[in-house]
Amino acid sequence: MAHQQSSQPRLSPSSDTEDTQDIVTLLAPRLTYFAGVARTEHVTRAAQEMNVPQSTLSRAMVRLEEDLGVDLFARRGRTVSLTTAGRTFLASVERALAEIERAADEVRADADPTTGKVAFGFLHTMGAETVPGLLHAFRADHPRVRFSLVQNYGEAMIERLRAGELDLCLTSPVPDAPDLVARRLDEQKLRLVVPADHRLAGRKRIRLAEAAEETFVTLEPGYGLRRITDALCREAGFKPRIAFEGEEAETLRGLVAAGLGVALLPPPAVARPGVVELTVTAPRAVREIGVAWLEGHPDTPPVAAFKKFLLSRRGNLLPA
Repeated sequence: MAHQQSSQPRLSPSSDTEDTQDIVTLLAPRLTYFAGVARTEHVTRAAQEMNVPQSTLSRAMVRLEEDLGVDLFARRGRTVSLTTAGRTFLASVERALAEIERAADEVRADADPTTGKVAFGFLHTMGAETVPGLLHAFRADHPRVRFSLVQNYGEAMIERLRAGELDLCLTSPVPDAPDLVARRLDEQKLRLVVPADHRLAGRKRIRLAEAAEETFVTLEPGYGLRRITDALCREAGFKPRIAFEGEEAETLRGLVAAGLGVALLPPPAVARPGVVELTVTAPRAVREIGVAWLEGHPDTPPVAAFKKFLLSRRGNLLPA
């Protein structure tokens, strides 16, 4: 394998991002060839093992050295040995190739129909009963599918969906955006939760306007349930006076029990002492629950299976 000097200038080291990208683009296709020649220390044998023409392999090694601007091999006919620079380069090349192989194995494993992975987000209020029940039912037919679960509020999950960190998310309100596909699955009644010793605690039903003078505890702005609370109060003709803004519905229920205020909340997984939950008769107090995913985003087989399962639960998503 003759090594001839190129008339083109060699690439010099640079901290400039564009130059770094240029040299990576030049070098990357030749790294496997380099590792093969370095392992066998023989061009003909390496070409046979990699099933490429010997002339192609020889030219690739010459161009690699020209692009780097250093000699990687000492040549004796078709037998070669690594120079000091070659040994240094080989150590990093082997690590890089091993990392690429590991990444390829990982993405293939995540897409496997039987043992692949689904990145699934859901609301805090769905975590006690709804999501565990869904996963249990799905895994009856797909016992080896893995899940990466994220529990968060709606807007945060939509951000992670757009960032490619989630495949699907169960959220409320059901989003309406051109880059998303969303399907309504169910609706959940909201109740006015009051302390057990509250003046309204003896009631079973209430019009929300009757709570206009009450102090409310709510979720923070940005949470879907907060937007629904504000909208329902506005429809009832008042703006709620807020005593506390939190991040989790059961915390709010505890603060209601402590007498800090009242709250509009979905039903609890387990009844909590110290509070009474009233049916709101007007306006209609519900929140829609839906599943969302990125428009045009291809599904792996396990994601497609779980999506189909969720859509099959339309109208029967929430525990009875």
